[in-house]
Amino acid sequence: MPYTLSRAEALLLGAILLLALFAGLGPLFGLHMDQAPHIHDYADQRAWLGLPCALDVLSNLPFALFGLWGLRVLARVPAAALEGTQRALAALFFVGLILTAFASGWYHWRADDAGLFIDRLGMSFAFAGLLGLAVASRITARVGQWSAPVVLLWGVLGAWVCWRSGNLLHWALLQGAGLALLLALSVLPVRGLPVRWWLIIVIYAAAKLCELADHVIFEATGQLISGHSLKHLVAALAAWPVIWALQQVGQNARK
Repeated sequence: MPYTLSRAEALLLGAILLLALFAGLGPLFGLHMDQAPHIHDYADQRAWLGLPCALDVLSNLPFALFGLWGLRVLARVPAAALEGTQRALAALFFVGLILTAFASGWYHWRADDAGLFIDRLGMSFAFAGLLGLAVASRITARVGQWSAPVVLLWGVLGAWVCWRSGNLLHWALLQGAGLALLLALSVLPVRGLPVRWWLIIVIYAAAKLCELADHVIFEATGQLISGHSLKHLVAALAAWPVIWALQQVGQNARK
């Protein structure tokens, strides 16, 4: 039986190929996005009980807590209530959050370029699970199956390129394209897990604003908390719409 693509699958595949072509050929035409020269110069450098940059390190704990909570909720969803691919991608997302907690904590313990590479590796797993799940729940499971490895590979390569050359282009493309994809998918009919993808976009935008206002927030709060620490706390909330959707599916299945 011939393998045919739906219109949505073909559009997504075409967009990925165009982005890959742009990312691959961009540097040949001089396209370069420099990483901020003072990227490791975070506002809150205070230590606590010997822990350097304590709040930037400890504020990553919610990623692990949400990841563990999500895995627990996922395990309680009956097998018949959630398609297998979506279950696997949700698990990848939650595991990615746990990895992000450790990787980002490691980086902020002693911020440098190598640590930032490790930080982005953790985020790549979370991105792959989240975007793969979005595709599987709004287009088809089969396209979700191959989109997650593509996102993961892109994230790893983008993080490596930035570490070795300082070119942020590939990493920035992944984040920008990921947000655009979530926005496009949010208007499509639900085919599985009823995640409110638009809410995740809002949470991401709020976290990004906190990150950009790192020093401003630190001074505005009387040096109580920095924008970057607040960014971690806000970004971890992106797991909540996925957990809520899993809870709804589980409750409906038990009625």
